[in-house]
Amino acid sequence: MFRAVVVTGPRQAGKTTLVRKVVGDAGTLVRLDRQPVLQAVLADPAAAATQGAEPRAFDEVQRGGDALVRAIKVVLDDNRTPGQFLLNGSADFLTAPMLTESLAGRAAFMEMWPFTQGEIGGHPDGFLERAFSNPEELLGAELSPLSPGDYLHRVCRGGFPEAVALPGRSRGVWFRNYVRSVTQRDITELTGARRAQHLPKILSLLAARTANELVSAHIHDASGLGSRNTTDDYLSHIQMVYLAHTLPAWSRGLTAKITRHPKVYIADSGLAAHLLGKDPTSLARPTDPARGPLMETFVANELLRQASWLDHDVRLHHFRDRDGGEIDLIAEAADGRVVAVEVKAAQTVSTQDARRLTWLRNKIGSDFVCGAVLHAGERSFRLNHDVYALPISTLWLNP
Repeated sequence: MFRAVVVTGPRQAGKTTLVRKVVGDAGTLVRLDRQPVLQAVLADPAAAATQGAEPRAFDEVQRGGDALVRAIKVVLDDNRTPGQFLLNGSADFLTAPMLTESLAGRAAFMEMWPFTQGEIGGHPDGFLERAFSNPEELLGAELSPLSPGDYLHRVCRGGFPEAVALPGRSRGVWFRNYVRSVTQRDITELTGARRAQHLPKILSLLAARTANELVSAHIHDASGLGSRNTTDDYLSHIQMVYLAHTLPAWSRGLTAKITRHPKVYIADSGLAAHLLGKDPTSLARPTDPARGPLMETFVANELLRQASWLDHDVRLHHFRDRDGGEIDLIAEAADGRVVAVEVKAAQTVSTQDARRLTWLRNKIGSDFVCGAVLHAGERSFRLNHDVYALPISTLWLNP
């Protein structure tokens, strides 16, 4: 269908493994993370773009720079046959500073994130699909088999394939090395950042604000960096390599007092918990202020992944007004239909927890498909005729 497919996402999410399976023995895989191979490609990108059997896969394509991408563009312009190239990389293809050629109109773009809970457990991740197509099915689930402690374990485990398989203490070492590698090597190599030693601190400051609005001035004030421009650049770099992502504010003119700041999330809840020094035991304390934001980060990342593979376009947002009213997550389809989600780390839910969802339904009318308060309890029940209380496990355990 497409002449080229570009797959990007965080390092260690499984992109290279996917490429190997897709290309198999019939195609050509070029590993640009191997220095001799990279040097040969940089020396003659035009030859590299035409050598070997199709599909030609370039792993970590951003290392080849504009010269390689432009050579690939020439091949695609001369031949409109689908399935010629599979390009993958650990930096956003459209924002990486060394790439000015976007391959617009020639390539399909996909993002590959760490595992979902369904992928880890072998269950279909069907929440968003069911919420938009037949939300009443969401109430059909049996009692959730997960306890609050189980959820906290999953939050701290995250979804990076290698980290998932490690015990807690070894997982902490893995995350520590991962942060060091991406911030000190990858970002520096991609951007030429001169004060890379500040990047881990910026990332930790973002972790402390995960599931909250991103106000770059606040990050700058806490960072110790002299230049506000440097802080803004480093925030962009962190998002470019998929360590964090933002959700825009949602509005249909419901109120003149809507805030416009995006909401920021660390891209993996396990990474966020590591950066905050949290484990399931510490998060189980009722007074721990990180439990709610980390649980919301966990849910937001699950929904982001589900939205990426739906047949129809669904985009995630958040809502907040200046009076403090907010809705954690709003999934809006291209036709304007909305599914709204609140996340509660507690086991009990009341109609009071759904008041903003009810308010939104009354504001947008028939475009409101359903609302869900996702909680750490075991029961599914109706809070209103189209607003439900659902265990968080409903995200991946279908009824």
